[in-house]
Formats: sequence, C-alpha cells, structure tokens
Amino acid sequence: MFRRTKLILALLAASIASGATFALAQDSQSQSWSEVKCARYKKAWSEALTRRGTQGLGREFLDNHEAFLASGCMAQANVCPKSAEELELANIMVILAMNAGTASTFLPFSCRK
Repeated sequence: MFRRTKLILALLAASIASGATFALAQDSQSQSWSEVKCARYKKAWSEALTRRGTQGLGREFLDNHEAFLASGCMAQANVCPKSAEELELANIMVILAMNAGTASTFLPFSCRK
C-alpha cells in the first residue's frame, strides 16, 4: 500500500506542477487567494479520485467532502477519514495541498467525535 501511495503522490505532484507556473500567473490576477486555493485543491481531489478510485471510501466521507467543495472550500472542516482507504486519501490530499501552497488549516479533514 505504501508504494501505491508514493506512486499516486508522485503522479499527482507532477501533474499539478506541470501547470503551476501558468496557473499562478492567471490565479493572482483574477481570483482571491481563497478561490485560488480551492481551485487547486479541487483539481488535486479530482485527479486523486481518478487515479485511485473510490473503493473503500464511505458515502459520509464523500458527501462531507463534496459539501466542503460546494461551499467554495469555506465550510468548517467536517470530513472524518474512518477507513484505511479514507485515511490514505486524506494523507495524499494533505501533501498535495501543502505542495500547492495552501496552509494546513485550509483542509477539510477533522474528526470531532
């Protein structure tokens, strides 16, 4: 599982980095920083799901994450990874978000109970 996670991270990081220079120039001119972070995060999420699929991801996890995205990434963190697959994806997203320049407090992952 560790090798698969590393491969997914490498592929996603390369994908995001390939368009980073152009995106940075465009982003800063037309969107707020919150909008830029959310757009980068949405792209990384979409690519991660495309590459790894949704097997092992629960409906609650996916629905809460979708609510976060639908809010423009402004909703309170309420996405709690419970399965090993959910935790793996959350860890991937933390790394990708940090690589995209977003703060760790931006992320939607939190288990309140």
